[in-house]
Amino acid sequence: MLDRTQPDHDQSAEDLASDGVPDHVAETQPAALGWRPLNWLKRAGQFFFALSFSSLTRRIVSLNLAGLVALVASILYLSQFRAGLIDARAQSLLVQAEIIAGAIAASATVQTNAITIDPDRLLDLKPGETYAGPDDYSPLDFPINPERVAPVLRTLISPTKTRARIYDPNGSLLLDSRNLENVLRYDLPPPSTEKPGIVERGMVAVRTWLNRGDLPLYRELGPENGNGYTEVADALQGQKRSMVRVNARGEVIVSVAVPVLRSRAIHGALMLSTQGDDIDQMVTAERLAILKVGGVAAAVMIMLSLLLASTIAGPVRRLADSAERVRRRIKTRVEIPDFTRRRDEIGHLSGALRDMTNALYSRIEAIEMFAADVAHELKNPLTSLRSAVETLPLARNENSRARLLEVIEHDVKRLDRLISDISDASRLDAELQRQDAMPVDLRRLLTTLVSVANETKLGHDVAVEARFEGRGPNDSFAVPGHDSRLGQVVANLLSNAQSFSEPGNKVRLTCRRARSEIEIVVDDDGPGIRDDALERIFERFYTDRPHQGFGQNSGLGLSISKQIVDAHGGRIWAENRAGPQDADGAPTVAGARFVVRLPAL
Repeated sequence: MLDRTQPDHDQSAEDLASDGVPDHVAETQPAALGWRPLNWLKRAGQFFFALSFSSLTRRIVSLNLAGLVALVASILYLSQFRAGLIDARAQSLLVQAEIIAGAIAASATVQTNAITIDPDRLLDLKPGETYAGPDDYSPLDFPINPERVAPVLRTLISPTKTRARIYDPNGSLLLDSRNLENVLRYDLPPPSTEKPGIVERGMVAVRTWLNRGDLPLYRELGPENGNGYTEVADALQGQKRSMVRVNARGEVIVSVAVPVLRSRAIHGALMLSTQGDDIDQMVTAERLAILKVGGVAAAVMIMLSLLLASTIAGPVRRLADSAERVRRRIKTRVEIPDFTRRRDEIGHLSGALRDMTNALYSRIEAIEMFAADVAHELKNPLTSLRSAVETLPLARNENSRARLLEVIEHDVKRLDRLISDISDASRLDAELQRQDAMPVDLRRLLTTLVSVANETKLGHDVAVEARFEGRGPNDSFAVPGHDSRLGQVVANLLSNAQSFSEPGNKVRLTCRRARSEIEIVVDDDGPGIRDDALERIFERFYTDRPHQGFGQNSGLGLSISKQIVDAHGGRIWAENRAGPQDADGAPTVAGARFVVRLPAL
């Protein structure tokens, strides 16, 4: 037998081993010990250490982080700040180039093969304005002299981090701000003899992937190949043009080119371009800010994911461990953790596992009790049979021998009846589980059973009559179930009623509809049932037949009937029918009544 009150002494230790923390982490310590921060930190560390090894926790954290990483990566790759910065930089360079080109064209004094300009008046020019010279200057005699242009270019380019190049009408380079004396230079670092390391190559690859997109690659052309730059070629045709490229290191370079006009004649082209790290520094700073925000969000998301996992993975692990202990220690009752107060799937799972475990233990107890009852019931006829067999050789006359043989025959029949009923009861649940429930017409079934009972009468001169109470003679009383097993229940009730009735009496069977159920009532005119036996008669191997000899019944008929009715989702009970009062005014019993109720279709 199972001990329902026996505590699980190993549960706390195993819970600690499986969960990483005891069940009552928040339990207050004794006042004498005080608050111990190290102990609290140790328990918190054990808690998160246990969570880190949970597959469910890793999945929750990974999926949440994957979404955040995808969001941050898309922001870095598709940042509008970078596009807006490049557009703003291109517009700024165009305005700057127009000012410088206009200053070069308007402030020069014509000399042979030279241009003389007034640098102090160039800063007052606005975009698109020209500072006109004498009207008698011929546009045909206007070559650009680098020596005259260099001081102006130096003055205008020095405050900026841009590179200026002037090309003649043929596309040849006349002047490059990188080669001017006393001008701030922003040359690219010289190529190193050593190959870049893995980290540097990785950073360059990431930056190139982020910046490249569909941008063309920037290449440094020779001084004679100015027309190789699309913007310079367009500027020499009189059009303003801007281009965005990336160099081999993944750095963005914005370049613009405008024509140098004098009296509507094109005398060259001015090209301004940013340095390799100009825009990238601002973009990198913006991306670092995004990464910082992403890092903080990732830390917060990890903490929230761990807290979420602690409310999911921890209880699920405890439920799994308890189920494993139930499997290993089936003879000792193990309680499943109760999370039914949670109004979610974990609470529902906990309740389902607790109900399943209770049903399992109840089934084990029923099997053990059934085995004990079977052993007890089989032992009695075997003991009687053994005594009769041992006494048979000592019989002195035929009468004694005949009585002993009669006892042996009685015990053998009793054993056969017990074994048959026990076999039927033991395979009943499995049979009901394997078969699918089908609609059963009780009108047809009960009519057949009543006809069989009236024809056989099973040694009793007791008739059976049936009555169906419905709205019409064609009403069907249908229930879901197994017709053979339901027929076994009714046949058993009719047989019992006949056996307790006096010869010449009748057994009455009534079938009616009671709301959503079908009710079957079997009445007899027998002595009734003792009040203390109204419930016990449905127990296994219990029999109360004072008018019959010992061992004539196995006591399993009503128990099997109750088992069948319960499997069909119905109820069965017994009661006594009230008769007229006796001379003393006390109520009498008119007979027994068995009531079966089954869910209707």
